[in-house]
Amino acid sequence: MTRLCETEGLSEDQVEILKAVRQFVEKKVIPVAQELEHSDTYPQEIVDGLKELGVFGLTIPEAYGGLGESLLTYALVVEEIARGWMSVSGVINTHFIVAYLLMQHGTEEQKQKYLPRMATGEVRGAFSMSEPALGSDVSAVSTKAVKQEDGSYAITGQKMWLTNGASSTLVALLTKTDEGAESVYKNMTTFLVEKEAGFGETAKGVTVPGKLEKMGYKGVETTELILDGHQIGAEQILGGQPGKGFSQMMDGVEVGRVNVAARACGLAIRGFELAIAYAQQRKTFGKIIAEHQAILFRIAEMATKVETIHTMMVRAARLKDTGRRMDVEAGMAKMLASEYANEVVEDSFRIHGGYGYSKEYEIERLMREVKFMLIGEGTSDIQKMIIGRSLLKDYKLE
Repeated sequence: MTRLCETEGLSEDQVEILKAVRQFVEKKVIPVAQELEHSDTYPQEIVDGLKELGVFGLTIPEAYGGLGESLLTYALVVEEIARGWMSVSGVINTHFIVAYLLMQHGTEEQKQKYLPRMATGEVRGAFSMSEPALGSDVSAVSTKAVKQEDGSYAITGQKMWLTNGASSTLVALLTKTDEGAESVYKNMTTFLVEKEAGFGETAKGVTVPGKLEKMGYKGVETTELILDGHQIGAEQILGGQPGKGFSQMMDGVEVGRVNVAARACGLAIRGFELAIAYAQQRKTFGKIIAEHQAILFRIAEMATKVETIHTMMVRAARLKDTGRRMDVEAGMAKMLASEYANEVVEDSFRIHGGYGYSKEYEIERLMREVKFMLIGEGTSDIQKMIIGRSLLKDYKLE
């Protein structure tokens, strides 16, 4: 049977990795996803299995104990995992971004200290930029790191929407340092904050209050992070220099948008699979509903949308792997993938009819999960602003 979204030009290693992940998803994720999602249970056995597969170190260079794979390989792995259960892809997403930030911007001492343990999953990463009053306007960050007489910093503030907020032990945290630069964007610094896993006070001056309740994206925990005069050394500044935080975080968000596009692709693939299977089982007016023209046309449109967003996601990942800036391509991929995934899953829901509203059917879960794709790593309106402004520069009239 031809499967949607097969990718040409992959190496033997990439093919084997994807095959192993696909088998893992079929055997270990899909059979338990409904039960764990409905009970909002952390998927510890699945996470342990991902560690054994080497997924936590997928893109970390071999010199630091990882597999040294590309962003494309990672995105295709995420697509497979999200097809099984989107929440599981969230478990590795922020971990991947923190590892990426270390690889691109960390000092050699920081790389040696963290990357080998991140590759095994011993150290788990979380990415913290958002705040209660900070959405897409990063300049509004209010968490402050005040430099002390001994050269260390005291961090105070409140962060929001930390995926892996409790299970993580290393947080890449964006702060204001306010050390005299003229631009607000040069007064931001990323700190590598160490903490214990769990809730409550996980380090001196660092508190994870509890899980935030969500309509979907369950199983993986989403939390606040409260810092109250947390003392941290200057050696924990990502890259060793203050004032680089904004550009560092935007680099992380860029690859994060490819990740969200891949997750949306996985949800869309699963929505299509559920729809075409149900349409060949359910009968009305003496024939299976797949033979009714209205359903047949809908299935054709769904498959076309799935292939389109997969292709755009792959292109964005490949561009990033060449070392090029690809904020436009990542924004396009994320915007279209989230919108089309939402449409595909909703079409699948419509094909299921009344059964789609039942929690016994998987499509009900996908309907709740896909909504997060519309807001994760920036809404479609934000992507349009990024894309449009860049196009105006590229096509500026002389």
